[in-house]
Amino acid sequence: MVSREQVLFGAAYYHEYQPSPRLEADLDLMVAAGFTVIRVGESVWSTWEPEDGRFDLEWLAPVLDGAHARGISVVLGTPTYAVPPWLARRYPEIAGEPASGRRMPWGGRQEADYTHPAFRFHAERVVRAILGRYADHPAVIGFQVDNEPGIMLFHNHGVFERFVDELRQQYGTVEALNEAWGLVYWSHKLSTWADLWRPDGNYQPQYDLAWRTFQARLTTEFIAWQAQIAREYARDDQFVTTCIAYERPGVDDVNLTRALDVTAGNPYYAMQDALAVPSTDQHPQGWTTAGAWTLFLSADRMFASKQAPYLVTETNAGAIGGPATNFPAFDGQWRQAAWAFVARGAEMIEYWHWHTNHFGTETYWIGILPHDQQPGRVYDELSRLGADFRAAGQHVLGLRPDAQVGLLYSARSKWGLAFQAPFSHVPGVATSPADHDERSYHRIFDAFYRGTFDAGTPARLLHDVQLVDADGRTLQEPATVAAELPVLVVPALYVADDALLDWLRAYAAAGGHLVLGPRTGYGDDEGRARTDVKPGRLADAAGVRYQEFSNLHAPLPVTAESDAFDLSPGAAGRDWVDGLIGEGAKVVLGYEHPHFGRFPAVVTHDHAQGRITTVGTLPTPELAADLVRWLVPSQQRPWADRPASTTVHSATNAIGERVHVVHNWSWEPATVALPTPMLDLLVEGSTERLESLRLGPWDVRVLREALS
Repeated sequence: MVSREQVLFGAAYYHEYQPSPRLEADLDLMVAAGFTVIRVGESVWSTWEPEDGRFDLEWLAPVLDGAHARGISVVLGTPTYAVPPWLARRYPEIAGEPASGRRMPWGGRQEADYTHPAFRFHAERVVRAILGRYADHPAVIGFQVDNEPGIMLFHNHGVFERFVDELRQQYGTVEALNEAWGLVYWSHKLSTWADLWRPDGNYQPQYDLAWRTFQARLTTEFIAWQAQIAREYARDDQFVTTCIAYERPGVDDVNLTRALDVTAGNPYYAMQDALAVPSTDQHPQGWTTAGAWTLFLSADRMFASKQAPYLVTETNAGAIGGPATNFPAFDGQWRQAAWAFVARGAEMIEYWHWHTNHFGTETYWIGILPHDQQPGRVYDELSRLGADFRAAGQHVLGLRPDAQVGLLYSARSKWGLAFQAPFSHVPGVATSPADHDERSYHRIFDAFYRGTFDAGTPARLLHDVQLVDADGRTLQEPATVAAELPVLVVPALYVADDALLDWLRAYAAAGGHLVLGPRTGYGDDEGRARTDVKPGRLADAAGVRYQEFSNLHAPLPVTAESDAFDLSPGAAGRDWVDGLIGEGAKVVLGYEHPHFGRFPAVVTHDHAQGRITTVGTLPTPELAADLVRWLVPSQQRPWADRPASTTVHSATNAIGERVHVVHNWSWEPATVALPTPMLDLLVEGSTERLESLRLGPWDVRVLREALS
């Protein structure tokens, strides 16, 4: 990507959706608000190609010309996620099947099986027509191929047959597959590859893990295929990306983004009181997240895909979620969310979308302009943000976010714990698969991540496949990671091969503090329960083992075994207990309970030059934060003494300057003492050296350390 003067700022813009012509007025309003980029074209295949082979390409030219004349850049999207009716009518076989033999009816979007050759033929033709016409336009800085891929797992016949072929290539014989998947169970042993049953109704966890892994690979392949087409047209100064919805079941973001120049994602979040800090509310999480901490989690997930700065291609303009979800942000919260993303590496903030639709499914997904098309509160608030980005300029580009704690993320463990979920939606009730919480992996992972946020300790996500590849080769040396991230938390690493677990052991031996959470080291690379002592390949180094575990109906209070660990009110274990048995490890926390009190909640043990701490329960937010404070003492957190409603996230920019983003997530003003004199980047040209900072309600400031 070419160098820029500031964070890209703008919105998805669909002039073709406007009920009356107003292109010039829209673009002029964008300029006044400080917009520098728009995204266009990705949703309207039937406009680009109204009939098979008949293209209408000129309708977008005035939009690109008008944007370029005003200095607004354009990200051009390809429309392959919303197939036209003529294509669905003439080629019904391209319909995706969410279950075998049950075609997805046409009438929404993303109904097509993107592995089907008929779909691929027509998709390639329309992509080439659009890019052939507009790739050289001077306004176009990049291409978004498709949109939020991986929405469903395809059960189409051709997809299943390819799955069988790939299993045959991987395992060689049905006997090897029988052994790997344990198909002696329930008389599932295969005698021929033709015996492999369809995934519908499958109860074998190893099958399910292989099926989900395969489906994610199809998505990765599709995006790589389309990205390669785009590169045939792209100039050296143009990027290729896709926008990722990270909750989609068919997405493996690390592998998917390898074919792209830059990661782009679509983080949506609950606004209003859901952003208050501190907060102990347990909001449900999903494709929209809730809680200020989840803004940073979304940001860190996007950064982690390529361990590099990223783009936000969609996020909340007005209320998002449909006609019964109307919670527009309080004044200031748009700026807060945008700066949260930038603080963790975002180099574009783009809203969905410019004007609110007057028709269609998303009529009440509110845009920057409301239905009357007049600038109002949203426009005014985002205009303030446009001024922010202009003032901050290049100081907030190329940011490398600070991190004192690493968290290991595993897509295959997420899939494995979706099928063999340790939690149910209602505690103690799991009589059918529908009762299982498919987000069980994130219930564990998110608890530990939130602990870093509440403790004011920045974290970085690392993916398991960024440490050790599928062939067991080391990609990053354990000692190098230990030096950069002295604490590495590994929650819910249920699916892991021996090489990865040995890497974690080596990380601790090299001086790192390894923290093991529930379900880590329990399964192997096929998701089979390991036969070795748990946690697998780590028990002796961790000085602890366990055989039994229990779900919990109610939180278990914990007790500190020494004065070195400070417990907050509400600190407890919830949902889960591993029956830890110490074998040399020092007990850090215990339980207050007549039965579970026999087991420690947290133990720690020296290992070579480092340490391994084992957490045998899912911590409440209070306990998770206490754990992080214990792992990273206050003297290592220079901003620890600040008002409870404030957060600070720091980074180093491309030229080595230290940048700090300070938030106040409250109606009450707050004053923050600065550890060193700083300059306010949001006051253009300011040279005043600040010693303290006064923040208003729902406020955010961006500071740069003053040079001595």
